Amino acid sequence: MTDILFYHLKGQRVEAALPLLLEKTLEREWRAVIQAGSEERLSALDDALWSYSEASFLPHGRESDGEPETQPILLSTRETRINAPHVLFLVDRAPLPLQYDVERVVLMFDGEDPEAVDDARTAWKTIKTLGHPATYWQQEDGRWVKKG
Repeated sequence: MTDILFYHLKGQRVEAALPLLLEKTLEREWRAVIQAGSEERLSALDDALWSYSEASFLPHGRESDGEPETQPILLSTRETRINAPHVLFLVDRAPLPLQYDVERVVLMFDGEDPEAVDDARTAWKTIKTLGHPATYWQQEDGRWVKKG
């Protein structure tokens, strides 16, 4: 069964938090899809992944770059599994998937945005109704702390 993780961002933007989670994903030799709510956000995330650290490289691409099935990290605005991902990252209020055919779904939301918090609460209730194991993580002093 798919594990669902909710990451409540406080004081940090997704562009800063996501690369660290992606590094851990690649360390496990897993592939990922990042699904964003708009092309504009996808472009911002693409830029952030290229420039977040001089000491590290996150191999990634967008579907429009060609050969999306070969991307270890694929960026998309739609639900796709073309690169056979193990993890689906949902950012910028991207909707929950229709099928949970990955190892893990990570829903990241901005704790400073009341609409994003409401959407995350609704998603939490949906996940619990479906019977999926879900955990809730919140940022505290720059660290992730499991809250539920």
